[in-house]
Amino acid sequence: MIDYKKKIKLDREFYAFDKIDMSVESDRGRILSAPSLRRLQKKTQVFPLELNAAVRSRLTHSLEVSQTARFIAKTILSKCNKEFGLEELENAFVSIAEMTSLLHDIGNPPFGHFAEVAINNWMSTKGVELLNKLIPVSKSNLEFKEMLLKDLCSFDGNAQGIRIVTKLQRLNLSYSQIASIIKYTRGAFEEKPQKDDSLGYLKKKPGFYYSEREIIEKIKDSLDIKDGHRFPITYIMEAADDISYLNADMEDAVDKKILKFDDVYTLIKQECETMGETYLLELVEKFYNKAKQNEQEPYQFNLFLTLTRAKLTHALVEHVSRIYLDNHKEIFEGSFNSALLEYDKESKYTKAVKVLQNISIKYIYNHKDIQTLELKGHKILSSLFEKYTPLLKLHCSEFEKLVKAEKISCFLSQRLIRRLSSKHIVAYKDAVEGLNKKDKERFELEEWYYRVRLLIDYISGMTDDFALNEYKTLEALI
Repeated sequence: MIDYKKKIKLDREFYAFDKIDMSVESDRGRILSAPSLRRLQKKTQVFPLELNAAVRSRLTHSLEVSQTARFIAKTILSKCNKEFGLEELENAFVSIAEMTSLLHDIGNPPFGHFAEVAINNWMSTKGVELLNKLIPVSKSNLEFKEMLLKDLCSFDGNAQGIRIVTKLQRLNLSYSQIASIIKYTRGAFEEKPQKDDSLGYLKKKPGFYYSEREIIEKIKDSLDIKDGHRFPITYIMEAADDISYLNADMEDAVDKKILKFDDVYTLIKQECETMGETYLLELVEKFYNKAKQNEQEPYQFNLFLTLTRAKLTHALVEHVSRIYLDNHKEIFEGSFNSALLEYDKESKYTKAVKVLQNISIKYIYNHKDIQTLELKGHKILSSLFEKYTPLLKLHCSEFEKLVKAEKISCFLSQRLIRRLSSKHIVAYKDAVEGLNKKDKERFELEEWYYRVRLLIDYISGMTDDFALNEYKTLEALI
């Protein structure tokens, strides 16, 4: 039975409220004032180290996603019958969708998604080599070691977002708000799903780390979420993100002079004709002609984009809202194994989305200027990990002295530790203090795991410009 009172609840780690609207407003305030949200203004959406403020950052993208999520949530409520326990939860339903969309990129590293590759490449080569040299492991702990390495070599912005909210920023959000951020339901330490897994889509990427497994279990128990299943409002956030990408990449490409207005029209027309798509083709032809006839040249693209975006967004919101309600039972349970916008493969809306995605991949993401900037980002991040490697070579007893501000023999490590965030160090200390020290080998493995997490937390949390400046500083000093 669908009853949202079982999903939208007051439960949180500390100091729960006794009224749902107060709980929701508290979450909104905590999220909007979070430092990690503000840092998104200096993190890349598509164009690394961008100086043009009109081109989207992670923050401006997230604002757009939150508005689209609000639109979807309100549309669902307008079509929804009252028997789903939503009578007094309308505001909470909309707010959770809106706020989780603001948070959806909060764990992304500097320099865009390519940075995830850089972090995982470094960990799977240099990181694994470091651990093998530092801690010899007996057969009894070999499986545990491999599990931890799997986790560390699977950095993902979604999983890092959960870590930021729960451990690094300690926002103390309601369990409902946190659950809505968990886009993928597999732990980074778990095996990838088999092809025949009925929840394969939901598990295709890591959704949380080993370090957050306990809080994830608490949330699942509180909200009656089964293993591998999603929170229902997460589907709304995902759809809003997918919709917001469609026109944004082309607008930014025009601002960056990678494409011109006529290029955009021609590429859409060609891709539609290649795919036999007519809905989007008719839309862009109508608004292209209108813009050409009614506006001066500098404003033609703006008019075209505004009209196309408004019409397409409204249609896609109606489309995904209908899919949400048509599959309400599975979505409420969290077993719906697809993105809303990808579900109906034969829909004219799905085909229109595919056209725009293909153009972005072919002519924007693969543009040499963007790829050059991505390579620079890869170099910067890899170098930062190299510069901080002395901290990972220390025995756990030496690192313990470092975090207590005691002297050790490694000159570099004594200086490097002071550059790390104090909040990140506290998160490390809290995690290590809770470890079982009876099995010395297992303790050393787990301590090193949290030490690497500390370094990943610091570097992945950097803004584009801070990472560049840190790179320049350390290259000069070391």
